[in-house]
Amino acid sequence: MTPPQRRRRYPSQENAEPPPKPKPAKEGNPKAPERLYVVAGPDGERADIDLVTLIVARADPPPSATPEQTAMLRLCTAPLSVAELSAYLSLPFSVVTVLLTDMLTAELVQARAPIVRQALPDRSLLEAVMHGLQRL
Repeated sequence: MTPPQRRRRYPSQENAEPPPKPKPAKEGNPKAPERLYVVAGPDGERADIDLVTLIVARADPPPSATPEQTAMLRLCTAPLSVAELSAYLSLPFSVVTVLLTDMLTAELVQARAPIVRQALPDRSLLEAVMHGLQRL
C-alpha cells in the first residue's frame, strides 16, 4: 500500500514566480540586525548565572540604559529565569548573561537562586495519590 500523495493547498500558485531574494544589508540599513558584540559590550565579563537563576528588577530603567536592558527591566517586574529572558528577547544565553552582569553591578536587578524543592515528596502524599489512582 502506498502512502497518499500530498497536494498543494493553492494549486493555482504552482506556476507562480518565486518570491524575490532579500538584498544584502548595507552599512546604513536601519533594518540590519546588530552584531551581538555590539549588544553585549567589549569586555564580555560574566557573573556566575545559570539558566534557572531568577532575575527581579530593583529599579526602573534609567535614561542611560540600552534598549535591551530596558526591555529586561520591564520584563523582570515579576521573577523570570534567565532562560525565559533569553527566549523573550531572542538573544543567546551568553549575551543575556553579559547584560545581566552589567545590570547586577549597577544594582538594577537582583539575582535569586531558584527555589529548590525537597528531593523526595512526602510518603503520605504518594500513598494518597496511589490510593486515589487505584479507586479509578
